[in-house]
Amino acid sequence: MELSDVLTDIGLTDKEAKVYLATLELGDSPASDIALRAKINRVSCYDILKKLINRGFISTYTKNKIKFFGATEPDTIRLDARKRYMNFKAALPALRRLYGKTSHPRIRYYEGLEGIKKVYQDTLTAKTEIFNYADSKSIRDYWPNYDEEYIKNRVKNSIYLKGISPLDEYGKEVVKKNSQSFREIRLVPRSEFSFANEINIYDDKVAIISFGQDEILGMIIESPEIADTQRAIFLMAWEFAKQFSA
Repeated sequence: MELSDVLTDIGLTDKEAKVYLATLELGDSPASDIALRAKINRVSCYDILKKLINRGFISTYTKNKIKFFGATEPDTIRLDARKRYMNFKAALPALRRLYGKTSHPRIRYYEGLEGIKKVYQDTLTAKTEIFNYADSKSIRDYWPNYDEEYIKNRVKNSIYLKGISPLDEYGKEVVKKNSQSFREIRLVPRSEFSFANEINIYDDKVAIISFGQDEILGMIIESPEIADTQRAIFLMAWEFAKQFSA
């Protein structure tokens, strides 16, 4: 990893990283020399130096009426970054409480297979059982190792699942493995009930995955009210599906 990449990872912009590195290489220098080394316009460089001074990356002094800029030692920056990290860590409980008090739903969006895997990964944090509507075929078409990479981990985490799926060959195969997969799936006629999306309801969350012809999209909605409503609707559908599973 380039040094500039390391600096941008801790919050500097690309130009700020270049100016800090140039100052570090040159030692105490006027803004014009730093701008030349960083290959940045002198006026822009001066503005960036002022920002870096405010953030503790640069110090300044005047000698013979010339303003010099010097880079803060990397170890000092490391200690300062660690201090900020420890302060943030100490504040986490209070921040989490504030996060939980927001009244509007929190929605996170995901795209592509790797993004969708993050949605499934979140369901593995469930403290409640998962209620699920799913087309058994769709996810396995996109993710051939779904059973090995997801279901085994759900079973390992002892997260029970109740699901409703279309009655087809895929659904029948899934039902055969209900016991070993720590779940109960009920099948409904595909001709009457076709699922274009997969929905997982757990804790205070509703995860929705849409399987398109060219791409898959997903979202996680976090809201106690929405989750409770969807949970109630699922339980009604669950009782209805019982007639087909009898």
